[in-house]
Amino acid sequence: MKSTRLDPRRSVVSAFFLITLFLCILASINEVRFISLLKFCALANYMQPSQSYYNSLSSENLLASNANSSDDIRILIGILTLADKYHRRHLLRLVYGTQQAPVGAKVDIKFVFCNLTKEDQKVLVALEIMRYDDIIILNCKENMKQGKTYTYFSSLPEMLTDSTTNVGPYPPYHYVMKADDDSYFRVNNLVESLRPLPREDLYYGYVIPCPSMDPFVHYMSGMGYLVSWDIVEWIKESDIPKNHTIGSEDKTFGDWMREGNRAKNRHNAKWSMYNFPDPPTRCTHELWPDTIAVHLLKDQEKWIRTLKYFNVTASLKPSKLYHIPAYSINS
Repeated sequence: MKSTRLDPRRSVVSAFFLITLFLCILASINEVRFISLLKFCALANYMQPSQSYYNSLSSENLLASNANSSDDIRILIGILTLADKYHRRHLLRLVYGTQQAPVGAKVDIKFVFCNLTKEDQKVLVALEIMRYDDIIILNCKENMKQGKTYTYFSSLPEMLTDSTTNVGPYPPYHYVMKADDDSYFRVNNLVESLRPLPREDLYYGYVIPCPSMDPFVHYMSGMGYLVSWDIVEWIKESDIPKNHTIGSEDKTFGDWMREGNRAKNRHNAKWSMYNFPDPPTRCTHELWPDTIAVHLLKDQEKWIRTLKYFNVTASLKPSKLYHIPAYSINS
């Protein structure tokens, strides 16, 4: 009877085949895992909030983000609105989120309103904050002529500075604006208009009455006016605004400046700021390239006409996924 012997060459071939098969299976598994990981990362990236102008305003995050800031100009634009105006906030996020931040500038745009009063607001506004983090809720009752503007400006120093840790640059913003939610600001033009101006005791906007070009006579229109940070701090500390909060708020703001002998530096941005051209009044102006702000965009038709004029979708990338015909600004 012959003894059975293993052929060494056949053993080597068999072992090589098994090792190769094992490696192929392992590679296939890893490829599946790698593709899944790529898909997960892409989804995670998609779910991240837009970072255009919507930087965090929570005290901790804001101070931390400003700690290493080298921006040579920092601007806060607070859009005073109402909690229930969800559609307007959605439009404004599109309008401002697609504008590119100017080089060397930090521009934060926040929506500002008083305390929430409805159950649906407490859910929907909370979701907005979780997604965008671009809302300031003031400790006040919603109003138009009883101090909302005062509460806005006087609350900012405590919200935005931490005297105990000295974290972040000072001031947190060189300029703070109060704007209407029916105003459209071209942020690059706003920034460039501010660069040569003083950063102390500044009051900037569209002077009222409409025919006037003298910013020292009356006050700035509520479409959007801006002051330097030292004036924001003065509003918080002074008894003049604290004891004079009732009445037309933009006119009242001008009264504060006059009574407190503040805003020695004033800038009238007329006619780069103006009301929408229709219907024509002494406050309106035709749309033109040097625009900083257009006011009284009360309906979607006016918004669309304005956005088309400034060709805001020019950077839309071509794709097989959609077909959007080009439009003419004169159409």
